Amino acid sequence: MTSQQAMALEEKYGAHNYHPIPVVLTRGEGVWVWDVEGARFLDMLSAYSAHNLGHAHPGVLAVAHRQLEHLTLTSRAFHNDLLGIFCRRLAEFCGLEMVLPMNTGAEAVETAIKTARKWGYQVKGVEREKAGIITCCENFHGRTTTIVSFSTDPAARDDYGPYTPGFTIIPFGDAAQLEQAITPNTVGFLVEPIQGEAGVKVPPDGYLSAVREICTRRGILLMLDEVQTGFCRTGKRFCHLYEDATPDILVLGKALGGGVMPVSAVVSRRDILGVFKPGEHGSTFGGNPLACAIGLAALDALEDPALMGNAMRQGERFRAALRDIRHPYVREVRGKGLLNAIELDPEKTSGRAVSEALMAKGILAKETHKNIIRFAPPLIINDDEMTWALDRISAVIRAL
Repeated sequence: MTSQQAMALEEKYGAHNYHPIPVVLTRGEGVWVWDVEGARFLDMLSAYSAHNLGHAHPGVLAVAHRQLEHLTLTSRAFHNDLLGIFCRRLAEFCGLEMVLPMNTGAEAVETAIKTARKWGYQVKGVEREKAGIITCCENFHGRTTTIVSFSTDPAARDDYGPYTPGFTIIPFGDAAQLEQAITPNTVGFLVEPIQGEAGVKVPPDGYLSAVREICTRRGILLMLDEVQTGFCRTGKRFCHLYEDATPDILVLGKALGGGVMPVSAVVSRRDILGVFKPGEHGSTFGGNPLACAIGLAALDALEDPALMGNAMRQGERFRAALRDIRHPYVREVRGKGLLNAIELDPEKTSGRAVSEALMAKGILAKETHKNIIRFAPPLIINDDEMTWALDRISAVIRAL
């Protein structure tokens, strides 16, 4: 089947809820992917940071193959021999105490919301049905009905009402706004350390430590969504470690599945996740043996200090090279580690046009909010591959 035939089938039979770059991929290895005609591309998106380890990581695939031959799913009606091992390993990896496994990042965010509300009623003593959670403008935490209820993106929110109440939205990066928004009924503050979907918006230095202090002093839970920033993406194991802002609830996903399958989790303290009793929350596939095996293999690979060092070094090189171009159409280059973005002047060019120009040069990236392009290659990218990418990205930008 040709690329045109594959795209035509998807256009005819698939709902039009995405606007993909016009390339049809069939194989991946490391930082590279190939389309059905055999053309090679450097993946600078990594499935929105799900491929931190690159495509077809041999260690993860070997474990997945072995587990496929033994047991893939039991549901939580029964124990399996890997769930406890996985939960212990992930809790220790995060420096916390207890894990509630799910599948997708959105499920993990929903779990965090339910956890905070239940904690608010049972531990903090908030009046029933009054629990409030504070979130930030331009957030992206998923696409469930409850999550889009506190989205400020019309594309994610419009025509999905009636919306779930209980959320207060404040500006991102302003700790004073959090202080002012807290009420006696507030149970938590849900925030991304860096806003990925908003265009890799990095808050001011000291923001995370400031909100950590406020949450502690005011008796509310700091809930960090590190689905996209976690697992070495920003140059540290987790982005909150830049400011020692340990969360009360840590929301994880994407790279935890090793680029093989959806694996997510909420990681927290025992006094917080301990509010759940049997039957009060769950998932048929959450914590399944295949997911646990893959998650353990991914953690093994992600524990390599060289991965974090490479993300830090290559990210600094990437931003420095693009800032040196100084093109009038480029408003800003920003990021941390290997989570980066170029913000373009929307009156001069479009992110879509630039993304397609990059594709023609063998670089796969994707626009967000029409004039911002994200660049998040696998963390295993080496010097030669980064040079190859920078040469082509620079050529596209200089040609604008």
